Amino acid sequence: MEMAEDVCSLQKQLKEKEKEIYSLKNKLARLEKSHTSVLELHDKVTPLTPLRDKAALSNEDILRYSRQLLLPELGVQGQLNLSKTSVLIVGCGGLGCPLAQYLAAAGIGRLGLLDYDEVELSNLHRQVLHGEENQGQAKALSAAHAIKGLNSTVECIPYHLQLSPENALQLIQQYDIVADCSDNVPTRYLVNDACVLSGKPLVSASALRMEGQLTVYNYRGGPCYRCLYPIPPPPETVTNCSDGGVLGVVPGIMGCFQALEVLKIASGQGSSCGQQLMMFDAQDARFRSIKLRPKQAGCAVCGQNPSVTQLVDYEAFCGSAATDKCRKLNLLSRNQRITVQDYKSILDNTEPHLLLDVRPPVEVDICHLPFSVNIPLSSLDERKTEHIQLLQERIGELKQQMAGVCRPPVYVICKLGNDSQKAVQVLEKMSGSDLDNVTVKDISGGLMAWAMKIDPTFPQY
Repeated sequence: MEMAEDVCSLQKQLKEKEKEIYSLKNKLARLEKSHTSVLELHDKVTPLTPLRDKAALSNEDILRYSRQLLLPELGVQGQLNLSKTSVLIVGCGGLGCPLAQYLAAAGIGRLGLLDYDEVELSNLHRQVLHGEENQGQAKALSAAHAIKGLNSTVECIPYHLQLSPENALQLIQQYDIVADCSDNVPTRYLVNDACVLSGKPLVSASALRMEGQLTVYNYRGGPCYRCLYPIPPPPETVTNCSDGGVLGVVPGIMGCFQALEVLKIASGQGSSCGQQLMMFDAQDARFRSIKLRPKQAGCAVCGQNPSVTQLVDYEAFCGSAATDKCRKLNLLSRNQRITVQDYKSILDNTEPHLLLDVRPPVEVDICHLPFSVNIPLSSLDERKTEHIQLLQERIGELKQQMAGVCRPPVYVICKLGNDSQKAVQVLEKMSGSDLDNVTVKDISGGLMAWAMKIDPTFPQY
């Protein structure tokens, strides 16, 4: 009897402790989300004190870095060089996460971790410093926490801010090396120009779908980004991971190569990518290097008579926003578009129409509205015979169903309402049997707007 009472008492105490632990975990999560932490989260640029110059390695350093100390290319002096080097990582995403991990593991002295974004579930397949418990947390802080757990001797400075012409120079001037891990063109030009004006080497990489690229700019007389790309590409031709997708391991590989080049520069070995573009094809598991043209005397920022002597408005220069989020295009007039609410009313009233889904088949396999007809935008652009015939057949059926109705309606949908606008423009230029005399409109915001505003059970991707 007494034993049974003891067991009941212990079980009661255990439940109380479990409740206490659960409460403490929730409190910790709230504190981390509000940025109240042992790590101060910087939302502005503040002056940094110089790194302490180590005269010798401690016994703990020797044990921690023993495997790389054995390398003749590195040695004790190379390790000491790493400890007094500071690196700014612009972007704590798919590239920045493995880059930060390996720089910290190797003993870099100071890491600046800059990112304006917060952790989302869709990040986790490639941004390996963040976990499920970090959703909603600033990426810079999440990355800094993970790095401190890996190597507490490395100074981590998280910046939860958007890099801009107003703060970039002040920030970049405080670091020895800059690594561009961003995913948009305006930021690439901004970081490049700030590095040139500050005299800092820039290790830059990118990854998309199954491919990656890496090069080192503004290094030992080599070219800068503007030398190679003096004019930004048209915004509608630029694809990012949100639009085109990426296999998570690909930015991981490229981030590791960024870490390699940063460590070579920081340790004193020097980089071999100062005038080389390294390209990685993950599908065929192949690397190849292309020799880049040298530094250009007429370059607008690093040339003999530069016209860019201070940072400018890079969003205006590139014609696009400095974000890696999916862009929202505005190609059509208001009367050529309808909202998802308007389309829901059309369905509710069972009004005859044709719904054309212009996404690639791989996206249609993820999710689609069951009554839509899939003809990819690329097929419309290329006038693929089988798809044009299918479109003609469906429009012909619609015209028969709506006999006597002038210009029966065709609504076009895609993921976000960008490709659907392009498709409307293509269709309006087409002519031929059953393609004439129809009213074509796109559905603003596409299927993701449908998921957010109409049907919360519809998948988002």
